[in-house]
Amino acid sequence: MSIFRRSRGGSGRVTVQEAAARSGHGRTAEGGGETVLLDVREPYEWQASHAPGAVHLALSALAAGAGLPTQAQARPLIVICRSGNRSRQAAELLVARGSRAVDVIGGMRDWAGAGLPVVDARGANGTVA
Repeated sequence: MSIFRRSRGGSGRVTVQEAAARSGHGRTAEGGGETVLLDVREPYEWQASHAPGAVHLALSALAAGAGLPTQAQARPLIVICRSGNRSRQAAELLVARGSRAVDVIGGMRDWAGAGLPVVDARGANGTVA
């Protein structure tokens, strides 16, 4: 079953382990390369920490009508934020706009807690604020 299958009209949800595997960060990167990890936190949060290779578009910009960055267009999206609240909103908005999107339960807090890679704007080790 695809992680992008909708549940009752909304977006789906995945664990950080599923997100890592599908976005190419896991040990068994099934689907990595096609699926984009989209971080919807604010710029200051993104600069402090994000998953390597993730694409950034703040929820505030998305809600204001901004389009997806080129790297994320016409691709399945796994949406992440700090704890999972904003990413759920963003995934629902993206699904309503016709994208295939799911959000990450627990967000970057759980991502970092699982020992998955986190970098700052300079590529050094990042800290989830």
